[in-house]
Amino acid sequence: MIPNFKKVHNRFQLNGHHYSGENLMEVAYSYVKEGEPYQQELGNFLLDWLDDKDFVMVQTSGSTGKPKKIKIKKMAMVYSSIATGDFFKLEPGDKVLHCLPSNFIAGKMMIVRAIVLGLELDMVEPSLLPYIDYDKKYHFCAFTPMQLKNFAKFLKQIKIVIVGGGRVSDEIIELIKDKKPHVYETFGMTETVSHIAVRKLNNLCDSDSNNYFQTLPGIKVSTDNRSCLIIDAPKISNHKVVTNDLVKIHSETNFEWIGRYDNIINSGGVKLYPEQIEMKLRSKITEQFFISSIPDDTLGDKVVMVVETEENNINSDIFDVLDKYEKPKKVYTISKFIETTSGKIHRQKTLEQLV
Repeated sequence: MIPNFKKVHNRFQLNGHHYSGENLMEVAYSYVKEGEPYQQELGNFLLDWLDDKDFVMVQTSGSTGKPKKIKIKKMAMVYSSIATGDFFKLEPGDKVLHCLPSNFIAGKMMIVRAIVLGLELDMVEPSLLPYIDYDKKYHFCAFTPMQLKNFAKFLKQIKIVIVGGGRVSDEIIELIKDKKPHVYETFGMTETVSHIAVRKLNNLCDSDSNNYFQTLPGIKVSTDNRSCLIIDAPKISNHKVVTNDLVKIHSETNFEWIGRYDNIINSGGVKLYPEQIEMKLRSKITEQFFISSIPDDTLGDKVVMVVETEENNINSDIFDVLDKYEKPKKVYTISKFIETTSGKIHRQKTLEQLV
C-alpha cells in the first residue's frame, strides 16, 4: 500500500501561508501556469510529490557522467528528511530559507523537509546572492559554495547553514571561520537522496575529527578494494551504494574524503590525487582552476593545470608548495569552463576542448 504523500504537516508553511495537501496542489498548478521559472520548477515538483505514485524522477548532476533521470522513492526522501532533522535538531515551526533550484535533488529535499517536518519555508529566486529580507532570522538554509561566499556577511541571520554542490575553497572557509552560524559542508549525491554526511567548517574545536565527515543517523560507511566509499543507508537505498570517492575510514560513521577514483593520475608510476594538489594551490590562485593529466610516452600521464582565464599569468613559483611529481608540466587556459547542468566544472569535456 502506497503511503499518503498528500498529507502535509500542520505546521508547514510556504512563504508565510499554511496549505493542506489539496490547497498545495492548487498552488502548484498556479505556479506552473503563471509563475516565474523558479516557481514553475517548484510547482512541477510539488505536483510530482502530491500525486499517487510512490516515486519521483530526479535528474543527476552529470559531474561524473552523462546526466540522467533516475527514480527516487518518496519514502527514501521522507527518511532522509527525518535524518537531517534529527541531526540538526530541526523542530516544527522553524523558519528555513530555500534559495536552490527545485529541479535538482538538493532543492527538492528542502521542500520535502519542510512538508515532512513542519517547517516554515521561504522560497526565493535562486541566484548567486539571493534577495531576502535581511532583518528576518532563519534556523536553517542550504547554499552552493558561491552563494555562501557572497552571503557570508549576512550569515548572522541564519543559525545553521549547509553547503554542497562543489568543494568549499580555503578562501570561503576563511570568510566564515569566525561567523556565529554553524556551517557544514555536505557529502552526498542524487542516488543517496541528497547528503548522507556532513563536515563542520567553522567554530571548530581542537579535535582532529572536525576534519572528517560524520554520517547522518542510521547511515554507516566502509570501503571496497579500491579504497572507495561504500554507503549503507537501508532506509534510503535497498542496496549499498558503491561510489568512486576515495576516502580514509576512521569509523563506521566517520570518514575523510581524498578525491575521485576516476581522477587519479599515474605519472611515472606515482599515484597522484588532483583534488589534493588543488587544495595545496587554492590559496595561491584567484582564478578557477583544476588539475588533470594528458597522455605522455614517458610518464604515462603528464600532470597539467587548466585555468579559467583569458591570459596565462600563472607564476611557476606557486608550484614550490608541491612535491616533485605533483608539479604541472603544462598550464592550459580557457576563457570559460564547460559546466554540467548543475553548474559543476566538467573536467573531462573542458580538457578535451583544449587538447
